[in-house]
Amino acid sequence: MSENHAAHTHGAGEHEEGASWMTAARMLQDASPISVPEGASAMTIEVEWEPGDPGTPPHRHSGPAFGYVIEGAVRFELEGEPERVVEAGGTFWEPGGDVIHYQDGNALTDARTRFVVTMMCAPGKPMLELVSEEELAQRTHLRAPRPTA
Repeated sequence: MSENHAAHTHGAGEHEEGASWMTAARMLQDASPISVPEGASAMTIEVEWEPGDPGTPPHRHSGPAFGYVIEGAVRFELEGEPERVVEAGGTFWEPGGDVIHYQDGNALTDARTRFVVTMMCAPGKPMLELVSEEELAQRTHLRAPRPTA
């Protein structure tokens, strides 16, 4: 968090005795540009996957989603981006809308993985929409090349 952002967020001139409020926060993620649907709602959830759990099937969100891995490691893959592993203390985000989120499962076979995610949702839309096998087949060309074993 920049000093200017911290001052803007907490109100410049407040708490003059100590500046700890300016250094207590540490930026974990800076995502831009983002587009939040007008009238969106937000939901924050904690997800816990058992060892090796593949996670949620391919899906999308109607608005952006921002996550933080508490423990373990998440196998994360968005349409058009290579698969990656986000370890504890790491963050991820997705823009929402039409972009398919292929993976969010546990990358570990011997330990649980926990993460927190805040999702923005367009009014009248589900927070999460599974993608059909038919649509996945039609959009294969948009998926980044898969790692070879």
